[in-house]
Amino acid sequence: MITVYGMASPNVTKITLMLNELGAPFDFRWVDIFGGAQFSDDFLRMNPNHKAPVLIDEDGPDDEPITLFESGAILIYLAEKFSALLPPSGAPRYEVFKWMMLQKTGFGPMCGQYVHFTRFAPPGNDYAVERYRREVMRLYGIFEGRLAESDYLGGEHYSIADIALFPWAKLHDDQGLSWDGFTYLPRWLAAVQARPAAAATMAHVAELSARDAERLKAATPEMIDVFVGRRTIARS
Repeated sequence: MITVYGMASPNVTKITLMLNELGAPFDFRWVDIFGGAQFSDDFLRMNPNHKAPVLIDEDGPDDEPITLFESGAILIYLAEKFSALLPPSGAPRYEVFKWMMLQKTGFGPMCGQYVHFTRFAPPGNDYAVERYRREVMRLYGIFEGRLAESDYLGGEHYSIADIALFPWAKLHDDQGLSWDGFTYLPRWLAAVQARPAAAATMAHVAELSARDAERLKAATPEMIDVFVGRRTIARS
């Protein structure tokens, strides 16, 4: 049995989308991030970096349980376990890796900083907001160029590279990031959204988003500070 710990964040959505694409059954366990559940001793034993997603596979390598964190590592693990959505060898495999890593090391962190400074930072951060907005749009431009020459990020076939980008790209309108002038990113997004696994995943995300929103409303200022990293949670 596979168990996924998380909430409605894009990084968690990558994993549930991957599992739905694979048709692999899994148990989803919601993590109350606005209540500090990611700092509990139980969660820290799974991920010392106190972030979601976390995946536990009871039927891991050598028939032993395995616990994984970091969405990129989890996507690679699942692709190899199920021999799907990743070329088995050669240059096509590394083509997928390089585009997935651009999302992981560049685009995802820049989007995260942009969201932080637009939603959680105090007034007076115009420079930071504009810096991260420009960097996110620059990276969108790189993806647009890639998709002008290829149906999907890793090549002609849908792969874990597309799964890595999709949950972030789907939020561009909500984040106030215009795709005016882009042709190939909208085409790609529509193609991914049309997949049955994406529809099922986003229905689940909508339920999780409502639950997260309720907890955010109830969160104290102190817990918001912990969530965004302005203070360290008190531990006994």
